[in-house]
Amino acid sequence: MKKIVAVLMIMTMTLGLMACGNKAADSADTSDRKTLTVGFDAEFPPYGFLDESTGEYVGFDLDLAAEVCKRKGWELVKQPIDWDAKDMELDSGAIDCIWNGFTINGREDQYTWSVPYVDNSQVFVVSAESGIKTKADLAGKVVGVQKDSSALAALEDEETPENIELKDSFAELVQYADYNTGFMDLEAGAIDCLALDIGVAAFQISEREDGAYVILDDKLSVEQYGIGFKLGNEELKNEVEKTLLEMVDDGTFLKIAQNYSDFGLTDSVCLGK
Repeated sequence: MKKIVAVLMIMTMTLGLMACGNKAADSADTSDRKTLTVGFDAEFPPYGFLDESTGEYVGFDLDLAAEVCKRKGWELVKQPIDWDAKDMELDSGAIDCIWNGFTINGREDQYTWSVPYVDNSQVFVVSAESGIKTKADLAGKVVGVQKDSSALAALEDEETPENIELKDSFAELVQYADYNTGFMDLEAGAIDCLALDIGVAAFQISEREDGAYVILDDKLSVEQYGIGFKLGNEELKNEVEKTLLEMVDDGTFLKIAQNYSDFGLTDSVCLGK
């Protein structure tokens, strides 16, 4: 009997030590963090892109992430990813979050989200000489979109019958790995229209001949951007979000947005106003 009691006591003490050890490890995960690895599409201006003059990755979202890391004492690791592989990158731990014009709508239950910080629209870009004025004019046209993008999701949203009907009216829907390639095809006349985020559209148009391309008044959809963390990672989300909101309160968030005012970000942000 004494032996049984002794064994039970040892087992209880061992389990207690293991539990304490796990708690310490969990605490260390937060307090000992040295880096924040942000996954982003490197061809998604003005949120994240390669500045060819400096060879550095820059953009609104990366600037926000850099300021968060500065305040937290973390090193920011900018990790370009293939957009259609973002879930694999996040689930494997290769990145800590997806911070790159990442749409919450339709993905609410797939990630742990920060508060929304940008109100975004999906729009259509066409050549000014195309004669295309409305969404109805896209019937029989070749339309381009990025793979696994919000624009594609909007066109395939079965809960929005008018978008399904619009997609079915196209002669073809071409999917691209990135929007730079899509714009090259638009310039070459290989496609008639490109569906994409309004901020990216404004940036791409600004890089080309003035007045050569226009954004249709008809919007495809309206959505919000947030920072996406692995589902259940509330601890890291709370840390990053708290610091982001501190930046909102002291005006830093809006100051960073003003650096990208040419692309409509000061009008699009939904924090700090």
